Amino acid sequence: MRIICQLSAPQHPLPFDHIPYLTGTIHKWIGNNKVHGEISLYSFSWLQGGKSVKQGLSFPDGGQWSISSHDTDLIKSIIQGIQEDSEICFGMRVHDITIVKTPDFGTEARFLLASPVLIKRRDGERIEHVLFDHPNAGDYLTEKMVTKLKKANLNAEGISIDFDKMYRAPKTKLVNYRGIKNKASMCPILVKGSPEQIAFVWNVGVGNSTGIGFGALK
Repeated sequence: MRIICQLSAPQHPLPFDHIPYLTGTIHKWIGNNKVHGEISLYSFSWLQGGKSVKQGLSFPDGGQWSISSHDTDLIKSIIQGIQEDSEICFGMRVHDITIVKTPDFGTEARFLLASPVLIKRRDGERIEHVLFDHPNAGDYLTEKMVTKLKKANLNAEGISIDFDKMYRAPKTKLVNYRGIKNKASMCPILVKGSPEQIAFVWNVGVGNSTGIGFGALK
């Protein structure tokens, strides 16, 4: 399930590195919940509708924010949290919520990104950030999704995820999250699997750190 939040304009431009504020807001709305610190079975987009200015991102006409989860109870908790305290940060608030049911995508789907995809691999003490052009990027995306499917007690056999290698304008993006610089990819995603698996992917996002704003899908 997905909700699309319509947002009011903030009191002043948001800093470019504002994603931790979004993460904190999600945690505020979820409240005391076991999802903290576990594998994230939810994802959220970056804010839409902003304009880059010298001070950061300006939202003179407000913005839009989508939050998705495989767990409908989690979405219900978030909605309740919004009703109790609708502020996100810097005076920006949720003023309207649209609930979007998960579509039936069939057995193959191509998704655009609502936030950059992060793939992290540990090599001893070193963390490698894998980008869209890495020969094993698809394997790593699939491996991560298999883990999430099993976490949700769903069938993980037959799922396949990769970047769209035919896309002509893939990009990399350096994302600063609480002082840690993450190299992430901006490239559409191709998914093959059962309709249930693909719906799950749409809701939980792909790659690492979907719970802090990476890998959300449109």
